[in-house]
Amino acid sequence: MSEEDFSLEVRPHDSALVRHAFLGAGFVFVGLAILGVLLPLLPATPFVLAAAACFARASPRFYNWVMNHRIFGPTVREWRRYRSIPYRVKLWAIALMALSLGASIAFFVRPGWLQTALAAFGVLLATWLYRLPSRD
Repeated sequence: MSEEDFSLEVRPHDSALVRHAFLGAGFVFVGLAILGVLLPLLPATPFVLAAAACFARASPRFYNWVMNHRIFGPTVREWRRYRSIPYRVKLWAIALMALSLGASIAFFVRPGWLQTALAAFGVLLATWLYRLPSRD
């Protein structure tokens, strides 16, 4: 299988209705991933992985598009092959998440209980993300 053609991994569902549902879900996940690139608190990687999984059940064309995308493709291929996320991606995600949560806690969230909840959520999410395997 060549690097550019991943369509051998695609197994479209037998039902046209289900294929269209997967296709729609895939586009929703791509939209959320694009938002995740722009908004530091929203992670892009899980949404791109979900989009690739949906497209694998719906469309070889869109699956190959995600796999070969210049921004999303390397991370998805890394996860597909090695079940890992590049170390630099993890560090960037944790740093941007810490900045956005820190700014939210310091400037926008007033109730102390909510500040504590956001901080705890951030620590748990950063810990989970850091514990994902990395090859580099």
